[in-house]
Amino acid sequence: MSNDDQYGGTGQTRTRLPDSPADPYGPTRRTPRTSRSLITVVGVVVLLIAAIAFANQGPDTPQSPTADKPPTTTSTSPTGTDPVTGKTSGIPKGFAHDEQGAQSAAANYAVALVSADILKPQMRRQIVRQVIVADKVSELETRLDQAYGKPFLDQAGLDANGNAAQGLTYISRTVPVGTKTTKYSDSSTSIDVWCTGVFGTAGVGSTNPVSNDWFTMTLTLRWAENDWKVESFAQKDGPAPVNTDRTASTAEDITKAATEFGGFTYAR
Repeated sequence: MSNDDQYGGTGQTRTRLPDSPADPYGPTRRTPRTSRSLITVVGVVVLLIAAIAFANQGPDTPQSPTADKPPTTTSTSPTGTDPVTGKTSGIPKGFAHDEQGAQSAAANYAVALVSADILKPQMRRQIVRQVIVADKVSELETRLDQAYGKPFLDQAGLDANGNAAQGLTYISRTVPVGTKTTKYSDSSTSIDVWCTGVFGTAGVGSTNPVSNDWFTMTLTLRWAENDWKVESFAQKDGPAPVNTDRTASTAEDITKAATEFGGFTYAR
């Protein structure tokens, strides 16, 4: 795997804007971007820092559950089993100590790790302490605090608490599309989570309109504290479908959707 694949890539992203004069994010049209805007790559930056912080792997060598075996027809089917026993600060916990539980954990942790809350210092500490194995917490907190200090927040148009300016709403919402186990043992496992998401700042006059992205997160999980916890993770682009010609919604509609539509607890 190339470094670009491991840490998020540098592929170009095209932003499609409506032909209508009622541009959703300002009075004038923006020209297509040749690279991701700063806001769009927030998730990639998080993953890059975390991937470096979690460079070491677990002590056990997981075994591939699909070695020499073709995929089964049920490999992408829902199991119908409840994924967790509870939540803390909105993040699921208490995943089953099996492959299904690991996949559910990976999907839910992907949502938490690439969220708007990761830019808010107090929320970031809650997320890190809940989903990361204990011996990696201090290192990751330090790296993320450095990465999302005042210079970054100023460039992103956010205040010291990670909030957008009055009248604007920062959005970073990840939606898992599917999960796949690449290696598994009772103590350590590696899960790929195929994701889409929306990222940016919604509001009239925003210079970073909300756009969508497709990416795959690879999370290495360790069984610790009677639950699956994240030991390391990385991101690469895609797989991405062909973009449609659907007209972009207004800033008001995007903001309303982001605040009114709640998230899910994801299960395998």
